[in-house]
Amino acid sequence: MKNFTINELRENRAKSWEAAKAFLDSHRTENGMLSAEDSAVYDRMEAEIIALGKEIERMERSAALEAELSRPVGSPLTNIPGSAIDTKTGRASDAYKHSFLTALRSNFRQVSNVLTEGTDTSGGYLVPDEYDERLIEKLDAENVMRSLGTVIQTSGERKINVAASKPAASWIEEGGELVFSDLQFSQIILDAYKLSVAVKVSEELLADHSYDLEGWLINSFSRALANSEEEAMVIGDGISKPTGILTSGEVGITTAGNKIEADEIIDLIYKLKRPYRTNAVFLTADSTLAAIRKLKDSTGQYLWQPALTASEPDCLLGYPVYTSAFVPAVAAGKPVLAFGDMSYYNIGDRGVRSFAALHELYAGVGQVAFVCKERVDGKLVLPEAVQIMKMKGTAANNG
Repeated sequence: MKNFTINELRENRAKSWEAAKAFLDSHRTENGMLSAEDSAVYDRMEAEIIALGKEIERMERSAALEAELSRPVGSPLTNIPGSAIDTKTGRASDAYKHSFLTALRSNFRQVSNVLTEGTDTSGGYLVPDEYDERLIEKLDAENVMRSLGTVIQTSGERKINVAASKPAASWIEEGGELVFSDLQFSQIILDAYKLSVAVKVSEELLADHSYDLEGWLINSFSRALANSEEEAMVIGDGISKPTGILTSGEVGITTAGNKIEADEIIDLIYKLKRPYRTNAVFLTADSTLAAIRKLKDSTGQYLWQPALTASEPDCLLGYPVYTSAFVPAVAAGKPVLAFGDMSYYNIGDRGVRSFAALHELYAGVGQVAFVCKERVDGKLVLPEAVQIMKMKGTAANNG
């Protein structure tokens, strides 16, 4: 079986999409519908396009992981023999990193004095800088909002000043008096909410020095943290968690019916003020994008176009489109599509992440639990920078 490259898969997906469009155009009945048989054929063609997209994503993740694992694990000799070596201190030192891994493998029974430099107030140990950087890389890769928003490192409560009123220019006669405007500011406060995740590790795995324990822990923690972060940053209510972008953006369009129409997407674009459209992107659910794939504009052109270049997103009416599993599917009263400059969504990372071990909780079954904790907040600082499409009707109460 031939092994396809990412670019070849993208070309195959583009060809499949063109074939699907041609089939859809040539098999519609007079009322614009497909017969049951033709609908089944189109569904199979669309499923193949979606499968190719998922395979492309898998290969891109695999390539990124391969690059990560190919990085050198040792430190090169950079000093002249016999000369003094600059010693890093605190969490950044090699001694701290090695002592941290030893502590992990020994269920924190072998704790070096160097680890006292990184003990947090909750009894855990701050992760070494290298681990923290890898966690952040994974969080960026898994959480779509971290890749679209603006990440700020905070050491305390962060106050962001936002202009609540704008100065107005006035025409004045020669020699006339200047007209002064009162400029007012409001404040957006980035706080810090605690997010933690725990994983259980067997004592045998801890003792197995040939196993990449640190890599496994980083992958496990980062995926769990990224999923929880993304959910809150998309639909969070701001109660003990970040405020989601769908919660705080402006509702620009409410659909006229129970499905999205092409004209409504075009209207949503122009509900967004022109300065924000320069860097605007779409955010929606996979199921919603599947429905949008079939829509055309007034000239008969399909709204959705697949990306042909690796690492480039697909486009909707010329704007990049991203998906999140946490954007609600099409249903009455639900926000289903966001369009805007997502960089106005600010993410505040407070301090650094820490690890702690729960020694006794699972001792009876020969396991040790490790807990990773972080403090983070997220808010859309300018609601007008993101316009939301909401479905007609009232959302069902699932509570």
